[in-house]
Amino acid sequence: MTTADEKQFKENYQKHLQHLKLKGLQPKTIDAYARAIRRIGGYFNHEINDLSEEQLSNYFIDLLGTHSWSAVKLDLYGLKFFYQHVLKKPWQHIDLIKPPHAKRLPDIVTVEEAIQLFQATEKLSYRVLYFTLYSMGLRLGEGLRLEVGDIDSVRRRVHIRDAKGNKDRLVPLPDMTLDILRRFWSVHRNPVFLFPNRKGGLKGSLTATSPLDRGGVQVTMRKVAKACGIKKRLPRIACGTVMPRI
Repeated sequence: MTTADEKQFKENYQKHLQHLKLKGLQPKTIDAYARAIRRIGGYFNHEINDLSEEQLSNYFIDLLGTHSWSAVKLDLYGLKFFYQHVLKKPWQHIDLIKPPHAKRLPDIVTVEEAIQLFQATEKLSYRVLYFTLYSMGLRLGEGLRLEVGDIDSVRRRVHIRDAKGNKDRLVPLPDMTLDILRRFWSVHRNPVFLFPNRKGGLKGSLTATSPLDRGGVQVTMRKVAKACGIKKRLPRIACGTVMPRI
């Protein structure tokens, strides 16, 4: 690869990021499609503007040896986006043989297990977040993105923005959850976020400009679940009605 090739790849990668943002894709999708181009670029020494069907087939076969079908699919979609929106080229269809789609029922956290999780979670912000997810059946990202303005205390509902499929929806707000969120907000009083970043401690949370770190929440949740002997997957906590101590 020449210096000119490397420069062109970097320029096209930046265009790729711009187009991803302009399309209004979810942050997780943007990260996945951006990672796809970085990974494919590294595999082909950054010369990816004219890949043949054979080259692509070999790449995805190698990728499947080390990654899941989900990663293969995301790289495929990311590269297709790159060709269509950055290179303005027709996409060469890759006929991948996919395994049959297996539907998994979600792991349900019982009330007893939820009580264990709440009691074992020492950090207040995490404990209230877990209860909020549990009581309203929210995904982790949905809970983290909650803002003060999303709470409709009069109609007892919450506006969930940019949910799965880039769709908004309204979720019933239990009285108990509203009471807990009010008490929790009175602790940090951030004007925007219900769960502000706590990097600067309690004082820093007042002026925080971002929500709690997703990675930190996930790591802590896994540790607490393990300590409680709960072996279920917890990307989303099912609904319940148990009161945590805050």
